[in-house]
Amino acid sequence: MAGRRSQKFLTLYALWTVVCAVSFFALSGREDPSRPRGRIRNNDAGARALAILRESSPAFRDFEVVHVAYARGGEGGKENRWVVLCDRVPHSALRDALVVELRASDGTLLLIRKPVN
Repeated sequence: MAGRRSQKFLTLYALWTVVCAVSFFALSGREDPSRPRGRIRNNDAGARALAILRESSPAFRDFEVVHVAYARGGEGGKENRWVVLCDRVPHSALRDALVVELRASDGTLLLIRKPVN
């Protein structure tokens, strides 16, 4: 009895592994449905904001991305954008922090400002 049960389990386990492997290869390269079209990814926005800061002045070479948030048009601005908070390392409790706003569709710089409390 125990032998048949473990044999069924191993067969089912092997079948499930094959289904997962086939699904993995069949879906690789497909667009992620959880990410809306028409905007860059949040990680790309953070890297772009940091690159913009570092290009503007060598004083920002010690900065890192602290937070990235998406803001729709009408939420403090006219268009959809990424709001990227960058701060010096070690963190300065927002004393030295900067906010970089990028257009959500292509990552174009919109604004660099101090954070608002």
